[in-house]
Amino acid sequence: MVLKVLSEADSDGMRLSDVAVAIGLGKSTASRLLRALIDVGYVETDALGKYYRLGYCLFNLGRAARRFHIIELARPALARLADRTDDTIFLSLRDGDQAHCVDRQTGAYPIRTLTLSVGDSRPLGVGAGALALLAFEPEAEIKRIVASTREARRPFAAFGDEALCEMVLRARARGFAVNDGLIVSAMNAVGVPVIDGNGRVVAALSVAAIRERVAPPRLEELAALLKAEAADMGPMIDRHRAHEARTLEVNDED
Repeated sequence: MVLKVLSEADSDGMRLSDVAVAIGLGKSTASRLLRALIDVGYVETDALGKYYRLGYCLFNLGRAARRFHIIELARPALARLADRTDDTIFLSLRDGDQAHCVDRQTGAYPIRTLTLSVGDSRPLGVGAGALALLAFEPEAEIKRIVASTREARRPFAAFGDEALCEMVLRARARGFAVNDGLIVSAMNAVGVPVIDGNGRVVAALSVAAIRERVAPPRLEELAALLKAEAADMGPMIDRHRAHEARTLEVNDED
C-alpha cells in the first residue's frame, strides 16, 4: 500500500503525515514501514529527510520483471541442450556491467559442473556466458566495460585487461566464447550470445563440463548446438516483444 501511494505522488514525493493519512495508519507505524522500505532501497528521501519517494532499486526490479519473459522463453532451449549434451546449461543476462545467471539446467552426466548458481553474478567477461555478453557488444562499449570492471575483476587473476581483450578478440573471431579452465582449472565452458533483430545482445547461453568434454572436436559441436538454439531465441524474443507492444496499444485504446 505504501509503494502504491508513493507511486501516485508527484516527483517531489510525500511528507510522512500525508503517507500516514493515505494508508490509514498512524504516523509512527507509517514511519516504521517507510524506514523498512528505505533499508531495502525501495524508498528514498530528499536531502532533508522530509519527503519520501520511490527508490531506484524498485525501478531495477521493474526492469528485471520486464526481462522475465526471456527466462520463460529460454527454458525449453535449456532443457533441449541439457538433454543433447548431458552437461550443465546456463542462461545469463546482463545487468549493468554484471552478468547474472538467471537459469540453469543440469544434464545427466554423472560429473556435474555447478560452478554458477541461479542468482550468482560476475563482472562481464568473467566466464563463458559473461564473455559472450561482453564480446559481441560494440567496440566502444567493450572498452568502457573493461575499464569500469577492472577492480571487480581483480579476484579473477586470469581476467586482467590485456587477457580479457584477447579473449574478446578470439570470441568475436570464432563466434563463441570459451573459458578454458580459468575459473575452475578442471572445468571448461562455451558460451554464445543471443542477439535480437536490432543486433543487440539480450542474453547468453553457455555449457560447462569437465575439461575433457569441452575439447575439440566436441568443443565445436557444443558451440554449434548453442548457436542453433540462440539463433531461434532471438526472433522468438522479438515476436514476444511485438506481441507485448500490440497488447499495450490495445489496452491504451480501451
